Amino acid sequence: MKLYSLSVLYKGYAKVVLLKATYNVSSFSFFQRSSVQEFMTFTSQLTVERSSKGSRASIKEHLCHVYVRNDSLAGVVIADSEYSSQVVFTLLEKVLDEFSKQAELDETKIILHNTMESLLERGRKLDDLVSKSEALGIQSKAFYKTAWKQNSCCVIM
Repeated sequence: MKLYSLSVLYKGYAKVVLLKATYNVSSFSFFQRSSVQEFMTFTSQLTVERSSKGSRASIKEHLCHVYVRNDSLAGVVIADSEYSSQVVFTLLEKVLDEFSKQAELDETKIILHNTMESLLERGRKLDDLVSKSEALGIQSKAFYKTAWKQNSCCVIM
């Protein structure tokens, strides 16, 4: 039983985007590996492009298995004929679930990071405002003292 390729793709409106992929091309000769990997990438993208959302399919005597979820996330496994379809589709479901959880976690991290940056910026602005208000307080005291001295020299009768 050999698993040659496991790919996670996104089926967009215009085209299919490869998000992550892993390949096992060690059983091929050194000079064929890049071509085989390129072929597996192309096949994965093509099968997802031709599959509808919410569908599962096994192609070419169960060598290529594709699962496209309703949220446009897709998984493709290219394996030898000894892999059963049930095992492959269970694997694809688990991989896609974990991938979507990881993507949600990454989004949460980005949002949290942006929130922390805005809080730090707000803190800096508050510090600037406090220092400016202190300087304004000192200037107003100096103005009051100067005005009082000038007004004290003149007596109004």
